[in-house]
Amino acid sequence: MSADTPGPRVAVVTGAARGIGAATAWRLAADGYDVAALDLDETACDDTVAGIEAAGRRGLAVGADVADEAAVAAAVDRVATELGPPIALVNNAGIVRDRTIMRMSLEEWDAVLGVHLRGAFLMSRAVTPHMREASWGRIVSLSSTSALGLFGQANYASAKAGLQGFTKTLAIELGRFNITVNAVAPGFTVTEMTRQTAARAGVPFEEMATRWIEDIPIGRMGQPEDIANAISFFCDERSGFVSGQVLYVAGGPQD
Repeated sequence: MSADTPGPRVAVVTGAARGIGAATAWRLAADGYDVAALDLDETACDDTVAGIEAAGRRGLAVGADVADEAAVAAAVDRVATELGPPIALVNNAGIVRDRTIMRMSLEEWDAVLGVHLRGAFLMSRAVTPHMREASWGRIVSLSSTSALGLFGQANYASAKAGLQGFTKTLAIELGRFNITVNAVAPGFTVTEMTRQTAARAGVPFEEMATRWIEDIPIGRMGQPEDIANAISFFCDERSGFVSGQVLYVAGGPQD
């Protein structure tokens, strides 16, 4: 990172216990960030923190429900106190409650929108004062190719599409403070969540993967590291003139 990036360089990654979140935390540590790994279960982030520290950076595990306003405020205050004011935020926390609209309960709808969309709002609002103080900031939210529509995911697709609108609006509002806001939309990526999706559908993961790969021009599944690399660019000073964008990381073009 250049001297134009303020220090200490502190990032917060939500949903960082495993998968894309953990890979992102490790990549940002390699990029020179101290990283707070936030997840619902603080102890679940122990391995993530160990990886951050192995990269020579400071790591902090933080337990918080991103859909809880008070918990988010306390978590960000703790990060600022123990690591320093956060200047990068990756909104990665997410859950799925797949069901067709005729079977989907209000609780399932609210749970998914709460974690993905309300969570991104609360986290972004909480870190923005620190970024304004530093006159530098990076916010990256995880959307998905599901934002384009996917059977049985009315809640998830709506949340991920909403994050794209959220991203573009924040980019307009926060640009004058030298804060960029972008989104990364992964395609089929090997994570615990996609394995759970296959299990709920009663389909072996390998069979589901084979079906998906047939539609991926590059001919393979995504790995968490593929997504983390894209997030890394958006959190770097090199992306300072890139804001309000949605990057599909899906092995081929998306509509």
